Amino acid sequence: MKWTLVAFYKFFDLPDPAALQPTLLAYCEEHGICGSVLLAKEGVNGTMAGEKQTMQNWITFMEDECGFGPIDHKFSYAEVKPFRKLKVKLKSEIVHLGRPDLLPHKTKVGHYVEAKDWNRLISDPEVRVIDTRNDFECEVGTFERAENPHTEKFSEFTDYVEKNLDPKKDKKVAMFCTGGIRCEKATALLLEQGFEDVYHLKGGILKYFEEVPEEDSLWKGECFVFDDRVTVDGNLKPGETECCRGCWNPILPRDKTTPGYEEGVSCPHCFSSKTEKQLASARERERQRLLELERKQRGEPTAGQKK
Repeated sequence: MKWTLVAFYKFFDLPDPAALQPTLLAYCEEHGICGSVLLAKEGVNGTMAGEKQTMQNWITFMEDECGFGPIDHKFSYAEVKPFRKLKVKLKSEIVHLGRPDLLPHKTKVGHYVEAKDWNRLISDPEVRVIDTRNDFECEVGTFERAENPHTEKFSEFTDYVEKNLDPKKDKKVAMFCTGGIRCEKATALLLEQGFEDVYHLKGGILKYFEEVPEEDSLWKGECFVFDDRVTVDGNLKPGETECCRGCWNPILPRDKTTPGYEEGVSCPHCFSSKTEKQLASARERERQRLLELERKQRGEPTAGQKK
């Protein structure tokens, strides 16, 4: 089965997210959908996967039966199951900036820039281009001229703005993120603080990959995605970046040369936080995984199959 993924979000008033949680969970379980949905009083955000028609029906279900109305969404595809679990969670924000009071659907946000117009904007030397994603995402890939704010989580972006941007000096600021949702709050934040010409890439990097031919692209590297594909390339196909099976952070080539890297066990992101007992458990898990692969290659029954 080829899996269809749909990334979606919408800011709107959702008075009682908890009342909706079991409805969404039951629908996904009934239709074999995996992935993650976040619900908050400010709206909904998620990435889900299933069969193609199932995911088209899922969008219709949210828009019509759940009463969300038209919802921004993007499709992509994977050959293998991209999520291990199904999660429908209640949150204070559907994207955590630490500002639940900053509501994009009730305040000003930046100018939306279509993918086809993005290259021209970020090529302007008077425009300051900011990648609103976290440090490890920027390291995997980003746009030419884009600045990495070196944040570990999106809630640190407010401090970055206060320390590094100035509305008197930075007359034009263009921002982007994976699917567009982080920029809804990031641009609203800048406008709140007195910036005037603020722009963001409509639909995010994924929409840019979908609409801009690779030969015309100003993107360098791959794009991190929050599922088991780890990254996608400019054609929205699974990338080559690996993921640490100890903490599920992406592993860059230089990470493999560090003392903390042990294939299938740990990486520089997680090595120092693991106890010897945890490392030993991870090594045994990796050993069993490799044994399973050997059995499959020999055509023998695996642990989960009947002999």
